[in-house]
Amino acid sequence: MRNFEYYSPTKIIFGKDTHKQVGEEVKKYANKILLHYGGGSVKKSGLYDQVVNSLNEAGVEFIELGGVQSNPKLGLVYKGIELCKENNIELILAVGGGSVIDSAKGIGMGVKYDGDVWDIYNSHKTIRDQPSLPIATILTIPAAGSETSPNTVLTNEKTLIKTGAMSKYVRPVFSIMNPELCYTLPKYQMACGVSDMLAHTMERYFTNTEAVDYSDRLLEASMKSIINMGPKLVYNMQDYDTWANIMWAGSMVHNGILGMGREEDWASHDIEHQLSAVYNIAHGAGLSIVFPAWMKYVYKQNINKFIQFAVKVWDVDLSYENPEAIISECILRAESFYKKIGLPIRLSEIDIDGTEFKAMAKRVTEFSTVGNFKKLEEEDIVQIYKLALK
Repeated sequence: MRNFEYYSPTKIIFGKDTHKQVGEEVKKYANKILLHYGGGSVKKSGLYDQVVNSLNEAGVEFIELGGVQSNPKLGLVYKGIELCKENNIELILAVGGGSVIDSAKGIGMGVKYDGDVWDIYNSHKTIRDQPSLPIATILTIPAAGSETSPNTVLTNEKTLIKTGAMSKYVRPVFSIMNPELCYTLPKYQMACGVSDMLAHTMERYFTNTEAVDYSDRLLEASMKSIINMGPKLVYNMQDYDTWANIMWAGSMVHNGILGMGREEDWASHDIEHQLSAVYNIAHGAGLSIVFPAWMKYVYKQNINKFIQFAVKVWDVDLSYENPEAIISECILRAESFYKKIGLPIRLSEIDIDGTEFKAMAKRVTEFSTVGNFKKLEEEDIVQIYKLALK
């Protein structure tokens, strides 16, 4: 196990009707805020009115910025930075899913950064722990884990580069998590969220670090729980207890604690980011396509780890004729799970061909190799895209 430090200051306010406390919580940190949200769903559901009423009752002044899209865009972040500076904003309240929260984090860092905020994202991790305005969240889509993480991802719509940044200062000061707010989500969006949180777990699980048995078991339990709960929501999107478990799992697998002491991979996320940047597909759908292809390409790097994954997570019987048969069955079960919750497992299913593979792979590896479980060069990534094609 490696040396590590763990820091998580986020206050979690979890359960029914908790979003109605937002005004009194915000008031502890700020008198004037930016209210940041996405499209029309936050208003159609009535959540917007409830948040506004709570802020007004607490005497919190706010400026609004809506319009966050999936795969949040740099252009809107620039607009948010300008609004915050012009209005002396003290805190950003993100109401939505990971895209809204990531956009808020970009704005928060940009306000405090003396330069172009894209430098922070495009610095290839040389700019770390950039100060930020305080961030708070009301989570409506369990998926990204951004409500408790130090991570944020943005897309530069001009260059088609989608990349992330990390800072301890963008961990939200508080996050309100009410599973009831998930009831009106489209099933496809739910499935993409489940795929994203499963991927966050696997990115940490596949490691070459030895003597990490405890976190291995935590990761395996998290994956089994996510795999068990996802299909339940397909049949009942108003199952409070399942949503509660899914919502908590999404935070736990990406707040950093399950990766402590172990080298993480993140190749599949880097590979998928190009798909969603170029084709604007849902991140979770891209991951359900990329991850099985990545597994097929890299499993020989550590066959024992993949057998452990097959047996402990997917319940594959060790009596299969050989190790590769065990792993093959494991990948088939993973693909079956994605299909069961309504997600694609091949690029051809969503009308993506191989036209952009070389260009995407070049952008992914422009500054370094990708991944840690197995280091991937440009041609490796082209081959993974090909495996994901059909």
